[in-house]
Amino acid sequence: MTFTSRKRKWLIGAGAALLLTATPSFALFGIGDIVFDPTSYASLVSQLTTLETQYNMLKNNVTHFSWKQQWQTTLTALKNANVANMFGETAGINIALNSNSPSSSVTGWKATTVSMNSGTSTYLAGQSLGNDRMAQLAMVEMSDSVSPDCLTAVGQYRTGRTQNASAVSTLSGQQVDGTDSTNSEVEQLNLLNAAEAQKMSEMQAQGTIQTCLASQMTVANMQQRNAAAQDLNTVAFVQQQRAANNVSAVGEGNTWQTYIP
Repeated sequence: MTFTSRKRKWLIGAGAALLLTATPSFALFGIGDIVFDPTSYASLVSQLTTLETQYNMLKNNVTHFSWKQQWQTTLTALKNANVANMFGETAGINIALNSNSPSSSVTGWKATTVSMNSGTSTYLAGQSLGNDRMAQLAMVEMSDSVSPDCLTAVGQYRTGRTQNASAVSTLSGQQVDGTDSTNSEVEQLNLLNAAEAQKMSEMQAQGTIQTCLASQMTVANMQQRNAAAQDLNTVAFVQQQRAANNVSAVGEGNTWQTYIP
């Protein structure tokens, strides 16, 4: 073997050993050809995995949800009020309780309550403000004001529930629908907005009812307050009369004309 042949074998062996040594980047098929970098390849695989995860997440957001029936609720129905009216004593009450009719509420309230005659008006005209009779008159007048409004509020609520039943049912059906047509992310957000709008309408209706209840409680409290005040005034008056008039046996010849038992 000549020196030239041994030198060629030595160069080939050294080149092979160099190729077997792992480096982050090396050429394939010779110098100047395609370069392969294992580190860059691993980073690319990681990025592709992340993109695939994000894609699957977005895909789930625009496709249907499963088992939504577990959220489904039912709307409690309100039956129409049916008040007996044998002789016209409750005229307008049924209409007031089942529809939005303020005029029927006023008519019904007047028909079902005791009216004050002209003689009572003449008597009250001579009374002083703050006494028990004027306080009773004020309570009657307040009740005549707020009670028809309460009848109207009840009728409005019943009417609103009937009118909104179809919209509530449709929204409920779409919320539990499992198909792709109503389960995109945008569609679900729209359904949430619609649900919030329905909730706001219900809260406003409930607020009207609560206002009515507060008004009625005010009138009821007024009646209890006046009764308690009248009892206290009576006790004080009796004590004053006993102090001013002799109620012992020796004074029985005198008649106590102003006694209130």
